[in-house]
Amino acid sequence: MVNNVTLVIPTYNNLKHIKNAYTSIRKYYPTLELILLDDGSSDGTFEWLTETKSNDDNVVLYQSEERVGHTILYDVGIDMAKNEIIGIIHADMIVSENYLENLLKHLDKGKVVCGTRIEPPLHPPGNEKIVQNFGMDFDDLDIPAFEEFVTKAQSEYSNQTSKGMFAPWILYKEDFQSIGGHDPLFAPFPYEDSDIFQRWILAGYELIQSRDSFVYHLTCRGHRWNNEVQKDDDYYKVASNKAARNYLRKWGIWIENDSYQYPIITPKYNVEFRVFNCRPELLTLLEPWCDSIYVDLYESMVNDYIKKEQPNTLINLSDKINKTFDSDIVVRLDGNTLTQDDFKLIQQLSKIIKDSGEIGKFNIGNLELTINSMNEYQNNLINVT
Repeated sequence: MVNNVTLVIPTYNNLKHIKNAYTSIRKYYPTLELILLDDGSSDGTFEWLTETKSNDDNVVLYQSEERVGHTILYDVGIDMAKNEIIGIIHADMIVSENYLENLLKHLDKGKVVCGTRIEPPLHPPGNEKIVQNFGMDFDDLDIPAFEEFVTKAQSEYSNQTSKGMFAPWILYKEDFQSIGGHDPLFAPFPYEDSDIFQRWILAGYELIQSRDSFVYHLTCRGHRWNNEVQKDDDYYKVASNKAARNYLRKWGIWIENDSYQYPIITPKYNVEFRVFNCRPELLTLLEPWCDSIYVDLYESMVNDYIKKEQPNTLINLSDKINKTFDSDIVVRLDGNTLTQDDFKLIQQLSKIIKDSGEIGKFNIGNLELTINSMNEYQNNLINVT
């Protein structure tokens, strides 16, 4: 069944890491189809990939002339895959023996199976991974020690699964494409993964983590820590802020997972804000948290906001701000009395509405809520159109 798998790996200025990823895959899977996508690198990545392809008939190579981000390139690579099962690997991951075999034994149509990451102690521990230091960077990896550890761990965790989801993962290409793949709303990155994980659950897919399929993951080297470990680069900061605001526009609440990184989905409601005594900075703060918003600002101020913010989202802000709405839920607030505690309530508004469970009007903090309907719309978010 391994021969029915294609692995997709986007990379940006990660020559030192993609070499290790490629070597580890070819050690165990010498004829597997690999689709390697260069995201406009300037460090010699594409030149090395070209040379690699010339010696490896099972490499498919793609180059983007400019950086578009892995949100886009994952889907480009998956579209190019000739096999019925597809998987993604990060450029800063190293696979182990039986990596694919221990994923495939759990895979079927309507299922997504992810591996288990072994990571150095750079992030907080979690139930979904193993924290073990086999090197902090590409040049100090102790691969023999990693492989020895994996041999023991595969015996200890043999055939065990848990309910979680994180990269790396595999599923049937048909299942991936049936809901439209990743949402370009999050391009270039990040949070496209949290979005698609939730959409898989809403579409009825089963999410499985194989506890005996291992990768060593250096973490964040593909887009976040390009120059120095644990130091976010400026491009990442801008892209992350943009994607976060779009995540809120789409889902209405921030990402929440359980201790195994399984998504917790809160209902999506149709919410309108009516903001009196508004200021331009309040429009910037509040707009992503609702489906529509009325503000008593000068038209020129609203137009200035739309002109500045519209390039950062695919959602039409002109249709969202100061139009006539027929909203299920209306939140009235006064900019002069809005407090930090009120904003914390706004951040949890979906949960508050869910817990209220009834039609009517009530006050919470300095917010006045009118619930006309408890209709839920999260299933409308499954497919990317």
